[in-house]
Amino acid sequence: MLVSMSAVLLLGFLIWFLLRIRYLRWAEFLLSGAFGFLVAKTAAAPFVMSALNGVGGFLGQLHL
Repeated sequence: MLVSMSAVLLLGFLIWFLLRIRYLRWAEFLLSGAFGFLVAKTAAAPFVMSALNGVGGFLGQLHL
């Protein structure tokens, strides 16, 4: 779990940096995918899933 959490923090920082400098291409897209898979293995997964479900429910109730 410790290695996984370290990788999540490192990849999260790299993704944040690439988004900050507006440089996100295919290699960085794959990096983001790896980040998602690593987050799914950590204790943060239930929180991320409930947040995404909440946002999806909110957007589903909007009538534009």
